[in-house]
Amino acid sequence: MVGNWPRSVVVVGAGIVGLSTAWFLQERGVKVDVVDRGGVAAGASWGNAGWVSPALTIPLNEPAVLRYGLRSLLNPAAPLHVPATLDPGLWSFLLRFAANCRWSSWTRAVRANLPLNEECVEAYDVLAANGVSAPVISAPITAGFRTPRQAQGLLRELRRLEAAGQHVEHTVLDGGRLAEQVPLAGQALGAGVRIDGQRYVDPGAFVHALGKAVMERGATIYAFEVSDVRTDDRKVIVRSSKGTMLSADAVVLATGAWLPRLAGQWGVRVPVRAGRGYSFTVPVDHPVPGPIYLPDVRVACTPYRDGLRVAGTMEFRDPDAPQVPARLEAIIASARPLLRGVRWEERTDVWVGPRPVTPDGRPLIGATKAPGVYVAGGHGMWGLAHGPITGRLLAEQITTGKQPAALADFDPLR
Repeated sequence: MVGNWPRSVVVVGAGIVGLSTAWFLQERGVKVDVVDRGGVAAGASWGNAGWVSPALTIPLNEPAVLRYGLRSLLNPAAPLHVPATLDPGLWSFLLRFAANCRWSSWTRAVRANLPLNEECVEAYDVLAANGVSAPVISAPITAGFRTPRQAQGLLRELRRLEAAGQHVEHTVLDGGRLAEQVPLAGQALGAGVRIDGQRYVDPGAFVHALGKAVMERGATIYAFEVSDVRTDDRKVIVRSSKGTMLSADAVVLATGAWLPRLAGQWGVRVPVRAGRGYSFTVPVDHPVPGPIYLPDVRVACTPYRDGLRVAGTMEFRDPDAPQVPARLEAIIASARPLLRGVRWEERTDVWVGPRPVTPDGRPLIGATKAPGVYVAGGHGMWGLAHGPITGRLLAEQITTGKQPAALADFDPLR
């Protein structure tokens, strides 16, 4: 350690958040190594929709979600699903989540996200311009609805975002204009909202390119599961159950939905649960000029390797639980009537991944009660959008000892 600031850091977690933190620490002259039990992009960073969409980083904890979630308890095919379980930790989390499903808490989360939204695209540009060789593609995200009346729900949400300070450039589309802009739109879709100024990536390719860039800058990426983190007067020690050990001046815990397993001992009391999402890839018979959003069935579609990645559902289940085929079928059943030219039966790359959700809609980014131990996680559905800017801000805090103002609402010890 030089002065009071770490000169070496172990980052636990090789997803978009952990690798972005590693990259920006390296940019500040810190020696970094990375550990992940499954390797680069093994968790939620691989199979998500790939949206870098500051205009749509809408917190999950709005009042309508609470009402919808209560109804979904009796419907295993619902996009938001809480399985019947005796898990007391899950029910404790859900009670805290329900308590935060009010407009005051939602608005605080929106306002907390504003600085991240303002700089998240620029953070991607910095990575892309400095050795991360994966494209970041500019395109609007177009939401499709059966009727203009259904579109009013999203438009009200966008007005609330505007009132909280989040500008959203958007255009209302009739059925004809929607069909022109979204060739996959089926006849059932009669209205749309185009959200401009957004971007998307192939998430797996981008995170692998980021991992390669981090290694080219001198990092080693180790493949083992961290079972224990300890500190002494000089170092932070990271251990595996098989005895592998790494030490550094500091550690960043960026393990997504598994964050509580290592962070709880360091004073982090905000729970993080896995809101699992499913995705798959299908061939299509029409062009896909940009991402497609189907808000009423909560399905996101993205151009992906000459086909379409379809992603959806929010399932509160153990992050390591196996896939539930009924959840996949529910996504297909809800989206099939709305899109045309999609070869649903030829799907590939079926995936389930755990998105780390907090009860108040705000991630955990910053220092814990232990000197040299930091956390970064709990971004919910927006880890890909906010991963690079999270890494940049946390690297600043680690190397200066000062919490950036943008991170105040994300304090892990709140």
